[in-house]
Parts: sequence; C-alpha cells; structure tokens
Amino acid sequence: MSTTVMALQARELYRFFRAGEEETQALRGVSLCVRRGETVAVVGPSGAGKSTLLGCLAGLDEPSGGDVRVDGVRISHRPEAERARLRARGIGVLLQSNNLVAHLSVTDNVRLARSAVRGSPAVTVKDLLEQVGLAGRARALPRQLSGGELARAGLAVALANSPGVLLADEPTGELDGGSERLVLELLRSRADDGCGVLIVTHSAEAVQVADRVITMADGRVHDDGH
Repeated sequence: MSTTVMALQARELYRFFRAGEEETQALRGVSLCVRRGETVAVVGPSGAGKSTLLGCLAGLDEPSGGDVRVDGVRISHRPEAERARLRARGIGVLLQSNNLVAHLSVTDNVRLARSAVRGSPAVTVKDLLEQVGLAGRARALPRQLSGGELARAGLAVALANSPGVLLADEPTGELDGGSERLVLELLRSRADDGCGVLIVTHSAEAVQVADRVITMADGRVHDDGH
C-alpha cells in the first residue's frame, strides 16, 4: 500500500471468536484503504466477514490482530473511551437500524451525536437536515418517519460532526428503488466533498455508484478492485 496518508487504512486485520473450544475466524488478514473523495463498496456472500470488518473499521469492535488508522491515527488497540472519542470526531457510521434514539426527534438525535465532540461543526443542524432532505421533518420522532426518511435521518446523525470517513452497513437494504437512489446519491455527494466512503452492501445500485469494489469471501479480500 502507498505510504500516503489515507482517509482509512486497515492492515492485516484478524478477528477470532471463541465459544468453548470452537473458534471462528471471521477475518483472516484483511488489508484495505479508502482515499479521501473515494467511494468503495464491499461485497460478498453472507458470512464473508463484511459486517465484522465494518465493526473493526469503525472502532466498535477490536481486531484480534492488525490495526486500523483514520487519517493516519491508529484507532484500534486503544481503551474503549479513546476509541469512542476518535470515532465521534473522525468516523460517521450509518447502520441499517439503531442509528436513532427512539424517543428523540430527528433534530435532537443529531444534537446528541454532536454532544460527543467539543466545538461545533461549520454546518448547522438545520443546514444538515436540509442537505439530506429532512428540513420539514426536523421535529418528527423515528416512529413517524418512512423507511427512506429513517435512512436519511440516520445519515444526518452519521454526518453530525463532519467526519472524514463515512462507513455504511447495508444502508439501502430495506428501501424501495427511489429511496435507495436518493440515499446513494447523498453518500456519493459526501465523497465528492472529500469524505472517504465505504459501503458494505448486497445492492447492485450501490456497486454502480462506487469508484472501487472490494470482494470478500471466507474472511479474506479476494479482489480489492485495483
């Protein structure tokens, strides 16, 4: 890999899970990078290790071996409090579900995400919601949103602190065609603004908007798109 500082870089990631005497090797030496301004899609069959990989890249899980760096700063193999601080500042995570707190409005969900970081991003909450097409739903609770609106609200939360890296796990898995295209256009626009975007997906539409496709199988990268 290039020595140039990447938005995101993972080197030789291993992840083992043990249950009694049984050991599952979820990741087996995965290395990848995402440049600023680049959209990368990670594809592969169920059980290939894609979601485990995203958890390690986001600092939500610790790899058993190897390391992850965001803008050249190592986030793996640190205490959880340090990982959480680095994640809040530099990484936006968009999950298929659970991105929103059920009893808070869309606006308050974004404000909650911002409370984890000192200082205020240049983009106001109002402007951020306008960017994702939710200016008119700012006071709505998650249960009052459609599937497409939920995905866009989750994206607003992921972008609350203007991260340099955006990680999305099946962000369009439960959306209709029109909503899927809108969410993918929003993800693509973040890359155009200089963010490094990685999408774990089964969607052919998501693959089409990507600059590069990484194929995984059996916990390994079989094709990194180069």
